[in-house]
Amino acid sequence: MLAVEGLEAAYGDSRILFGVDLAVGAGEVVTLLGRNGMGKTTTIKSIFGLLKPRGGRVAIDGEDFTGRPPHLIAQKGLGLVPEGRRVFPTLTVEENLVATHRTERAGAAKWTLASVYKLFPSLKARRRNLGSQLSGGEQQMLAIGRALMTNPRLVVLDEATEGLAPLVRAEIWKCLEAIKDAGDAILVIDKNVDALTRFADRHVVIEKGRVAWTGTTEELKATPDIKDRFLHV
Repeated sequence: MLAVEGLEAAYGDSRILFGVDLAVGAGEVVTLLGRNGMGKTTTIKSIFGLLKPRGGRVAIDGEDFTGRPPHLIAQKGLGLVPEGRRVFPTLTVEENLVATHRTERAGAAKWTLASVYKLFPSLKARRRNLGSQLSGGEQQMLAIGRALMTNPRLVVLDEATEGLAPLVRAEIWKCLEAIKDAGDAILVIDKNVDALTRFADRHVVIEKGRVAWTGTTEELKATPDIKDRFLHV
């Protein structure tokens, strides 16, 4: 579904990515791992056209989408949950969700208000509250629900549980497993490797803008030194 090949990116004269390769297949969960400042968010921005790549290729279903505008990326079935949540603060929970709803995806819409509220009951209870009135955990749930309302084939989460309380993190992981069970693919950035390995299929580790290691969950568990070399501070 998504293929990133030799991706290069920079901010001005500061190069960040040096030939990143990764791929996500239909229904697959892939993680993007690495310490802070290694290029994970830059990779996501480059995929979504928020930062124009300096080289390489981003392909969706085999079609070149390198550097195309974000709305065209979204129309191809990629939904983004950005770092920092970025919910609309002056819209209610329900308005945030309805604002992004689309049904152009082939077949019946999988994600509706009802199905998002079933996934996140607390959002239904606070559906008339403004985005600015929600806790950090509720805002993250809303950001995920907002992405799902675009009915994506691939959900991309940048720092899925950063700054959240342990109980809220556990709820987010449970919901991501439900999204996988619903048949949607996921590309996720997070620091909680142990939680990710419970439901992810493959992992890509980035070190200083390059792919340092890639493999399955079984291979990651069998290579514990990967965490020490590339993930621990």
